[in-house]
Amino acid sequence: MITLALDASTYVGSVAVLDGDRVLAQATVAMKGAEHERLMPSIVGALQRGGVDVDQIGRVVCGEGPGSFTSLRIAGAIAKGIARGVGIPLYAISSMALIVAGAGLAPGRYLVVVDALRGEAYVALYDVHLGGTVDEIERARLVQASDVDVLAGDYGAQLVGPAEDLVSKVASPNAAAVASLSDWLERRGAVDLATWEPAYGRLAEAQVRWETAHGRPLPAG
Repeated sequence: MITLALDASTYVGSVAVLDGDRVLAQATVAMKGAEHERLMPSIVGALQRGGVDVDQIGRVVCGEGPGSFTSLRIAGAIAKGIARGVGIPLYAISSMALIVAGAGLAPGRYLVVVDALRGEAYVALYDVHLGGTVDEIERARLVQASDVDVLAGDYGAQLVGPAEDLVSKVASPNAAAVASLSDWLERRGAVDLATWEPAYGRLAEAQVRWETAHGRPLPAG
């Protein structure tokens, strides 16, 4: 089955086209500071290099975050649009899992760290086993960035992630890592296209400002 995988939870977007667990094409693209939206053209290019027409895609897999609010919204909208347009299922996968599974790590315990700004970080704990299989020990959560080293020591874990000032092993989400996470996708199943949204990790800054100014939650819809 042909899989289109994409992630844009950080400032570097990742795209991969796979046939089963074989990577046909992949690409990375800057998501920050771009004058034009670059993720969709990267998807088109990856499909062309992989020799795959859009109607040959059997499923779409999208990194669900947590991470950059704007980039996640772009990736989520593209993933839902392709899945709905072609009539195929959409699967969501933790962007933190795409980091640890795609970094070529030796067996061991790893604390994945993503900068959440405002002096905070998203962290998630994983075990990597011989052969590259990955187990999630603790799901992503928000902590103070100053606590990351202490947490890693408590867990006996190595630090990995895209934030160079917080980790010892720099790695970003790799969409091609979906090839080694198929069991995760099957266990979770496809998402509901009508209701699924990325796991942003916290409210957008604009929403926080609105709710602070008005003293009530932002109305839905």
